[in-house]
Amino acid sequence: MLLPRCRLAGLLLASTALSSALPLASPALAQQASVELSELSVEGSRRGAGLGGAGGNVAVSQDSAATSGGGGGPSGVTGYTARVSPTATKTNTPLLETPQSVTVLTREALNDRNVQTLNEAIGYVAGVSSNVFGFDPRFDSFYVRGFSLTYDGIFRDGLRQIASGLTVPRIEPYGIEAATILRGPASGLYGLGSPGGILDVTTKRPVFTRFGEVQLQVGNFDRYQGNFDIGGPVEGTDGTLAYRITGIKRQSDTFLPGGADDRSYIAPAFTWKPSADTTFTFLSEYQENKLPGSTTFFNQNFRPTRLYASDPAFNDFKQQQGRVGYAFEHRFDGDLFFRQNFRFYDVSTDYRYTSITGLNPDGVTASRSTGFSRQHLSQFTLDNQIEAHLATGPVQHTLLAGLDYAHYDFNYRFGFGTAPDLNLVTRNYGLQPILAAPLGPRTAQSQDQVGLYLQEQAKFDRFVLTLSGRYDWVFQNTVDTTGAATQQNDQAFTGRVGLNYLLAPGLVPYASYATTFAPQPGADASGRAFRPATGDQIEAGVKYLIPGTNIQAGFAGFDIVQSSVLRTDPNNIAFQIATGSVQSRGFEMEAIANFAPGTNLTLAYTHLDLRYLSQTSFAGQVLDGNYLSGIPGDTFTGFLTYLFPPSSALRGLTLGGGVRFSANSYANDENTVRNPTVTLFDALVAYDFAAIDPKYKGFRAQVNANNIFDRDYFTCQAGFCYRGAPATVIGSLIYRW
Repeated sequence: MLLPRCRLAGLLLASTALSSALPLASPALAQQASVELSELSVEGSRRGAGLGGAGGNVAVSQDSAATSGGGGGPSGVTGYTARVSPTATKTNTPLLETPQSVTVLTREALNDRNVQTLNEAIGYVAGVSSNVFGFDPRFDSFYVRGFSLTYDGIFRDGLRQIASGLTVPRIEPYGIEAATILRGPASGLYGLGSPGGILDVTTKRPVFTRFGEVQLQVGNFDRYQGNFDIGGPVEGTDGTLAYRITGIKRQSDTFLPGGADDRSYIAPAFTWKPSADTTFTFLSEYQENKLPGSTTFFNQNFRPTRLYASDPAFNDFKQQQGRVGYAFEHRFDGDLFFRQNFRFYDVSTDYRYTSITGLNPDGVTASRSTGFSRQHLSQFTLDNQIEAHLATGPVQHTLLAGLDYAHYDFNYRFGFGTAPDLNLVTRNYGLQPILAAPLGPRTAQSQDQVGLYLQEQAKFDRFVLTLSGRYDWVFQNTVDTTGAATQQNDQAFTGRVGLNYLLAPGLVPYASYATTFAPQPGADASGRAFRPATGDQIEAGVKYLIPGTNIQAGFAGFDIVQSSVLRTDPNNIAFQIATGSVQSRGFEMEAIANFAPGTNLTLAYTHLDLRYLSQTSFAGQVLDGNYLSGIPGDTFTGFLTYLFPPSSALRGLTLGGGVRFSANSYANDENTVRNPTVTLFDALVAYDFAAIDPKYKGFRAQVNANNIFDRDYFTCQAGFCYRGAPATVIGSLIYRW
């Protein structure tokens, strides 16, 4: 049983203070430790020039990790390990110095597992629940420490990726250089968000060394895909201009009847570097997706049957999205930087699905309904930063000041109709015409957010103190289907205080406190606007980077409380009130290691106690003390790759495998039914043909298989159940230069 919140806070802070009171072995040791801590940033930046190193599963010059914060990627990358990431602080801060738990997914890790979705990418990360809704390629939808990140916790290049309704911008994993998960509240720097944390992905960026990659892939369910990624300096520009173009084309079915998983993606980018002090990077993308409109199966007794709920005749989810933006940085001198990051996103969706509403009395047919929606979301985000480095006596300061702005316009229309009955015996999918119902009136919504933030990172001897504070103003306007307009304005102050202490070389205990908030549109039965949901977290842990190696590990304990959550009004169940609260307590352990080129290991264990402190169901039932459904209390994952050394008869061969275990969770919030435990196994086999003859350098064959034993599994959340993905196998032929 976890300690009460107040006692836990005192214990965590006391442990950090106790570490600082330990006697030093000698003045020389103190000086050595201080130098090592401060030099990690320098070492990390230098190591960024060789992503993956020899034998890694990346092209030779694919390292586009930026050295700037606020949108730049991780550096100090070797295999699966990274030493520096700007996500937690918007500055180039070593992971050891960040006062929260952070995990970096490098390009080599993404390549080895050949991830096809963002959910797959983070499936081996501590604290993450990525399979809550089973197989669903339509959305990047997952939980961190029990809280959803889908709508307010996904960032791209340091800028929030806004989502609303069924319109969620999709991230193509092949188009990113890295993904960083910061666990716990991040509002002190990023504004409104999830108490669980943020996921920030770094877009592939141009480099000033010529490189290229082409991939041809085939898989089960008639999957055919081609990828390419080429770039380098532009001839005749004296090394001031570089380009990069990344793209994919995929045509694929799924195990869902008539369900497609097609994608077209193209992402041109260029970097202009007129001097060593100024960098301008242009980033763009166009993407089209065709997916099934529904991924659900008819439910009975808290189990999904094998009766697919939709119909190929009316079951499409088409999405088009495009973005343009830039990252600009100028260094005035060695201690003063200005950065500006900007992005415009435009997303349109056409959503059509069929649903089974019930079994008919005749026992051989099922009645069905249809849904049809068109939605459009446009957004732009802008972040301005000034970073300064100075010293006052023995204290080194990294100061950051920023002003950001985000705006979005969202509108949607819905239409609902009926479909001919489904014959349960013949399963007459796609044999009967199904017409779309007329779309209803339009609902429109717009939001503006302005945030002003400050941060101080102070280093003194063995201590690193991080202080962040931010004030946000959020203005939201909604015009409903009747034409009535409502306006809601919210403002909030959020912050973070964290302390790291270098106990020994590479060994750093830390403790932090952070807060978050998120606006909640709407009003209660009295017409009063809902208060923003607010959250706070206490976290403490220890990080360890074994000196002289690329082996890092971390332990983190946390206690998060989210308050003012919407709940059904016990006195009027037709309305909601913002008096609910949720508590997430637990701990995480994670280790990431690069033992040799091509040989990497990740291990992660999470224990989570996620409960309602105050909540009522839609039917008015009190849920206080109940576990939130669909989120497992214990998870364990591990993934290992081994590249046989050059001296071996099997040189060039890489073998890898992974295990994903999720303990049982509750299938409903009333806690009357449990989900079963699930254990899934994945595998990797790859061969580099240069081992046969150097003239084949760059050629690689790779086979990835997920759920290799084809386990039939499901999970239920809030009383509705979802089928998991069956065994999937993808073979790739790769050429890199």
